[in-house]
Amino acid sequence: MARKAQPGDGHELTRYRWWQLFSRSLFHLRLRGVGGGSSVWSIDVRHGGDSDGVVWAMLYVDGRNQARSKMPAVFVVPGGTIQVTASGYGMKRCRFVGDDGEIRRLTPDPASAEGRRAQLERSRPGLSRAIGALSAVILIVGLVLGVPQIVEDITRIPPVADAIGTFVSPIRLSFGVNIALLLATLAASTERALRLRYSWILDGGAFDGDF
Repeated sequence: MARKAQPGDGHELTRYRWWQLFSRSLFHLRLRGVGGGSSVWSIDVRHGGDSDGVVWAMLYVDGRNQARSKMPAVFVVPGGTIQVTASGYGMKRCRFVGDDGEIRRLTPDPASAEGRRAQLERSRPGLSRAIGALSAVILIVGLVLGVPQIVEDITRIPPVADAIGTFVSPIRLSFGVNIALLLATLAASTERALRLRYSWILDGGAFDGDF
């Protein structure tokens, strides 16, 4: 359910810094207003959260803060809305949905991790597709190898075992291999988030209730 946006305080949008590559997402969209002029609408998300730990989607117009919202966020803008959703790995969705049904993804800031990934896709499309395919393969392998082990561990919990019995996984990997698999799947889901690709099956939504 989308959260209600709160008024902004007018502060200025800060420049994107290189050390924010995996902690901040910044997107832009130019829209024409009722009077015929155009403005740049920006969405800024700090994934580490504010001082209170809350992750906010901040809306800026021509570099000035107009509104903020917890996520999932929906901001009313000229001609439609901007929808913003994050996952545990980065951005899941940042798009403009027009009143006429038009759907347009916001453009990532060139300095951001999403912007750099988009530049790779434009300049080296073959390499980009290969990296994307590798990420999907890693996540599929992670599901095939990891889920049976997780199910076995869950069914070993006494109340669960008493209720349904114990499942014995046909796959049992060493601790080191499981850690390597976990790190690989985290990297793969992060890479997909940089392209705003998300699947509740591949990217963990099945475990956090995202259906």
